Amino acid sequence: MTTMQKIKEIEDEMARTQKNKATSGHLGMLKAKLAKLRRDLLEPSSGSGAGAAKGEGFDVNKVGDARVGLVGFPSVGKSTLLNKLTGTFSEVASYEFTTLTCIPGVVRYRGAKIQLLDLPGIIEGAKDGKGRGRQVISTARTCNLILIVLDCLKPISHKRLIEHELEGFGIRLNKQPPAITFRRKEKGGIAFTTTASNPRLDLEAVKAVCGEYRVHNADVYVRDDSVTVDDLVDVIEGSRVYIPAIYVINKIDQITLEELNVISKLPHYCPVCAYHEWNLDGLVEMIWEYLDLLRIYTKPKGKLPDYNDPVILPRRFNTVEGFCNRIHKGIMKQFKYSLVWGTSVKHRPQKVGREHVLQDEDIVQIVKKI
Repeated sequence: MTTMQKIKEIEDEMARTQKNKATSGHLGMLKAKLAKLRRDLLEPSSGSGAGAAKGEGFDVNKVGDARVGLVGFPSVGKSTLLNKLTGTFSEVASYEFTTLTCIPGVVRYRGAKIQLLDLPGIIEGAKDGKGRGRQVISTARTCNLILIVLDCLKPISHKRLIEHELEGFGIRLNKQPPAITFRRKEKGGIAFTTTASNPRLDLEAVKAVCGEYRVHNADVYVRDDSVTVDDLVDVIEGSRVYIPAIYVINKIDQITLEELNVISKLPHYCPVCAYHEWNLDGLVEMIWEYLDLLRIYTKPKGKLPDYNDPVILPRRFNTVEGFCNRIHKGIMKQFKYSLVWGTSVKHRPQKVGREHVLQDEDIVQIVKKI
């Protein structure tokens, strides 16, 4: 039996199984088996042929301060969107599969260089290796933000299909890592504890999932009611990526004003018309918001701050130490303290250490040891 046949068999069994407390352990085991089979399908031992994660035209160097991938079905307007936003030429035509490789471009916004990747259109079954789905989704995993470009005439059905394909490849959209602590140990069996008031996981399901991974001794601690068996599988697999996403509804010139008003109120949605360049400024502003980048200005001693070339920091690296490492890894060896002007301090300037948390548009002067 092939891997695809095994996956289909498990999916059919899961569809037949009623979901309740009595079946939670069995379903947990099936979901763990399914995750392992998908991993084997997408990451086979051979690095060639159909198993290759990437291919010609997909190895694009990461440049700039952030990377954004355009994902969607064929002929939804991804290439037109890239052309309008970056001035990069990506072939546009009225037939499907015009783009066959990954086309990069750069958007400059608020002093940041944001790399956009126009990826070939994916098809249903991409997560199982159909078309060039494996290469497309592998590249999408390297992005800081994903723009899911949807045709305004089929937004909901296409959205669900694309989400299903990305989920199958270990990409979790607009989600945070689950509130689970999983720690293997040498003995003591499976210990399951939770502070959730109404947990959706129980010991039987936890043991079933761990048993499928041949984990017989581990501590599992759940801190939230929302944690499910799927989340536990994700944590044990350890290869999941959590990426913000914007649903870009393109070709809005083809829908009514009433339909546009409904779309505009949905979370994570941005209506545009790439061809007519409608709301592209709004899209770029939304990209900036979802990337959650900070602009930090440098100030050499005795000189004015350099407002033309800010240092761009992801918020997770928003300390003085992160700022210094962004400029050069060797700065911290000579670091004494820094002077900061801006909203992160009470006094201007204020003397701070390496752990001080910076805010957007702060000004920093580094003082080195003599």
